[in-house]
Amino acid sequence: MKYMLLIWNRPGFTDELSEQERTALFGDVDEIMKELTESGELIGGQALANPSQTMTVRLVDGSPELLDGPFMESKEQFAGYLAVDCDSPQRAAEIAARWPDVRYGGAMEVRPIMDEAGTEM
Repeated sequence: MKYMLLIWNRPGFTDELSEQERTALFGDVDEIMKELTESGELIGGQALANPSQTMTVRLVDGSPELLDGPFMESKEQFAGYLAVDCDSPQRAAEIAARWPDVRYGGAMEVRPIMDEAGTEM
């Protein structure tokens, strides 16, 4: 089954870390990515640009309107994602629990990816 692991964190939180903590965090990410690549579980993934670069389209008074910024007010912002192909939801959750952003107050959302038939709905 394929899962999308959505990375949520506070923008700029790495600026608050010491150089040693940042190096450890990025080293942990590299280690997890290498492991997932070698196991064949990694499908893809990408970090996202700073939320200040975000635009949102909403329907305002019946017309689409382009707004600056993320779509919701929150201390946490969607920061990136991993797509993995795992044997179980427990394995996907295990990968998410190891993601270093979680240790620094972030969160990982684990969501199954629908197959083409959409039977997961």
